[in-house]
Amino acid sequence: MGGCVSTSSRSNCSNRSRGEAVSPTCFDIGCCGSKRAKRTFSDHVIGLQHVPSVPNRIFTNGKSRSSCIFTQQGRKGINQDAMIVWEDFMPEDVTFCGVFDGHGPHGHLVARKVRDALPLKLLSSLHSCRSRQKGSGQTCFKGSSEKKSDGGDSEKEVSAEERLSSLWREAFMKSYKAMDKELRSHSNLDCFCSGSTAVSIVKQGSDLFMGYIGDSRAVMGSKDSNDSMVAIQLTVDLKPDLPREAERIKKCKGRVFALQDEPEVCRVWLPFDDAPGLAMARAFGDFCLKEYGVISVPEFSHLILTERDQFIVLASDGVWDVLSNEEVVEIVSSAPSRSSAARILVDSAAREWKLKYPTSKMDDCAVVCLFLDGKMDMESDYEEQGFSSATLQSYHSGNAGESDDGGNKSEPCLQRNFTVRSSEESGRLCPEDHEGDMDTVSGEDQNWSGLEGVTRVNSLIQLPRFSEETPNQ
Repeated sequence: MGGCVSTSSRSNCSNRSRGEAVSPTCFDIGCCGSKRAKRTFSDHVIGLQHVPSVPNRIFTNGKSRSSCIFTQQGRKGINQDAMIVWEDFMPEDVTFCGVFDGHGPHGHLVARKVRDALPLKLLSSLHSCRSRQKGSGQTCFKGSSEKKSDGGDSEKEVSAEERLSSLWREAFMKSYKAMDKELRSHSNLDCFCSGSTAVSIVKQGSDLFMGYIGDSRAVMGSKDSNDSMVAIQLTVDLKPDLPREAERIKKCKGRVFALQDEPEVCRVWLPFDDAPGLAMARAFGDFCLKEYGVISVPEFSHLILTERDQFIVLASDGVWDVLSNEEVVEIVSSAPSRSSAARILVDSAAREWKLKYPTSKMDDCAVVCLFLDGKMDMESDYEEQGFSSATLQSYHSGNAGESDDGGNKSEPCLQRNFTVRSSEESGRLCPEDHEGDMDTVSGEDQNWSGLEGVTRVNSLIQLPRFSEETPNQ
């Protein structure tokens, strides 16, 4: 399934030393007028079936040149979380990272499908956007700025940074749309009442591009003027209680309300049935609700990184349910080695689950830690860090089996916990909405991204019951 994309790291554009400074705005997929841009999109292609063997792409517990990732199965059935780091995603200092949290009977399959296919669709969409720009006579992003007419006497400058951001914005929009379309038409994967969140980032030099749906979160650890580590939340938890999200759902005849026994948790319901009670406003899949306001259109943000920015943590809600942004940043920054940071963070979340909710079943946890200076420590072996092989085996058991059946004989479990969380804003980041008729996210909306405290809830209450007759709307 899925198309082919250019991912070769053997092209002329990538034959460089690790420390050599390169232009972050020139890609090897036909974006510029240079000789290397004459290479066509089909010169080097990868089919989806060959993705697991791509170099510098990790999706199970481990580490890469600049990151570490770790996932642990909860106590409610098969692990429905998925994660990925793809270094050399594009030839010149471009890295893709993502975390995907599935829900519903086949949520683990949806999350893994998105993990494998979304990066390829993003590359394909980026190439398509660039080809169209090239055909329309637009230039490469090498210039600092250009002037374009706005229809009047005045002219305004459009910087290369703005054009680069616009390009990635369109690529994220197209790739998320194509991903959801593929899930809808997938013959062997039932996504009617199953779906997945997604938080995906692309680091291109000092530019950070983010697209996300659902409530998986991205947080950055950065140093303030006093050289103290601070947490900056990069994404907004897209819950049904956001005023803008609730308005859209209600306009589509979906219902948004909370149950009496969990008044803090708003859910999305069908207009004619008290089901499924989805605790998020945007997701891949969940096609039973797509006609009633749940969408897969991502929020998009662009951030310029500085030398004060140290690392980025992507994680599923199993981590954010029990740890605050500040606690996560503190744990990662104080880890004895960078290569162990993701595992230690998951271990800390597991302990907090036992302390805060001793009678509850721990949720799945998935973590990606991307270190922005591109360096990792020399302590790569767990044994050198004092962890026994038995402990290592227990952690890896939560991620065993990446086959479509999940590597687990037990039935998928619907008991998925999600948290209603508060959002922190960063003055450097301005999330954008790109649904066409919707305005940019305001500060007021971001304040509504969650309620204070932790409320453990299920992502779905029950599956909808449909009869052959069309219900009266």
